[in-house]
Amino acid sequence: AAVKKNNPWLEYVVQFSTPDDRYRKGITPAYQLMQEALREYKEATPETKRSFSEECAKVGEEDPILIIFTTGSTGYPKPAMLTNKSITCQNMCLAKGLHSEEDDIMLVNLPPSHVGGTTEQFMSPIFKGGSVVVLHIFDPAKSLDAIQKYKITVMGQIPALFVMEWRLPNYEDYDLSSLKYAIAAGQPVDRPFIERLTKMAPNLFTGLGLTETSGFCSYTPTDLTLEEFTGTLGYDFPIYPMSIRKPMKEDGSAGEEMPKGEIGEICYKGPQTFMGYFGNEDATRKTLSTDSFLYTGDMGYVDDKGLHLEGRRKFLIKPKGYQVFPPEVETYIGELPQVEFVGVIGAKHEVFTEGVVAYVKLKEGETLTEKEVIDHCKGMASFKRPSLVVFVDEFPLNRVAKTDYVALQSRVEKDVEKARSEGGWDS
Repeated sequence: AAVKKNNPWLEYVVQFSTPDDRYRKGITPAYQLMQEALREYKEATPETKRSFSEECAKVGEEDPILIIFTTGSTGYPKPAMLTNKSITCQNMCLAKGLHSEEDDIMLVNLPPSHVGGTTEQFMSPIFKGGSVVVLHIFDPAKSLDAIQKYKITVMGQIPALFVMEWRLPNYEDYDLSSLKYAIAAGQPVDRPFIERLTKMAPNLFTGLGLTETSGFCSYTPTDLTLEEFTGTLGYDFPIYPMSIRKPMKEDGSAGEEMPKGEIGEICYKGPQTFMGYFGNEDATRKTLSTDSFLYTGDMGYVDDKGLHLEGRRKFLIKPKGYQVFPPEVETYIGELPQVEFVGVIGAKHEVFTEGVVAYVKLKEGETLTEKEVIDHCKGMASFKRPSLVVFVDEFPLNRVAKTDYVALQSRVEKDVEKARSEGGWDS
């Protein structure tokens, strides 16, 4: 009711839930809409069918039909407009990448405010003719119970959510034998994580996915070794080609394509690209070039093994004039068995211009010192090593369980000042 009151143009607020759940005033149950649609279909006359067809003809493939806010992990969330064509193209490609069958059952346990819970988990199986099991919200126990109860064959999550499930004391009691595929995307992972995941499902899958590409846009083959899986985000499909390019030019056109193996801006061009940010033409111009290339904001390179992600352009750290991509440092620190989560950002440094700060959350019952972390990082180039390690009790995650870099940025100045007052950092 409050949503409708503040948005007078809004006609329907639909809740996907079971008939016996609670519904607030003004909310329409999804099952009720389904029942009404079925009744109208059965009672349809030639005239009403013709009228329905005429209404459908008014909807074009380029029309925006869904607004999804970006996760905001690198700044304020932006409303991305997805079209009929962009969504169905993603559905087709993801179904092909997963070798989806009509008897597949997908678990939908990601937020409906994210492409993971809508265009990927929810719409792609339906596009292929499969089924979905929808949870109201992510819950580790309920997710595993749904797999066991409904014989789920495909599940996809952020790595952090898998970890939450594995930490359940009765995890081994669940029957997960129906799983054919486990999709892990959105965060870098190490070999121990992948080894644990292979015990959950026989086939693994990952790729690059963004709101602006309506979901997944790169896909790993299903026969990769553990080493290959941790080192690549796979390949594109010809219908939506990927390229590594130089930054956008001042006139708004795309930069030149980079040679294989060289790091640059990851770009896409084709039918999966979103229409733009609603009400934000400036942000749209910075993302979509005048010649229709989508600049994802991610940096990476392509070789014979596919796409390799280096990190977000916005969080590139430049100590001593070098370039440091946070995911590389995060993965390296994450090799320490005591570490549960790690996030790396840059901060102003009087000597190095920018310094590397690592935020670390330890697994329950584990101990680790800053010196041990820094000693471990001596296996990396000196300019990549953290100048400050901060241990946290609560690690900031955003609504889709990715590292909330904005939250880390908001506290780093105080952490640096504290280290400086104690004779550390750049003092």
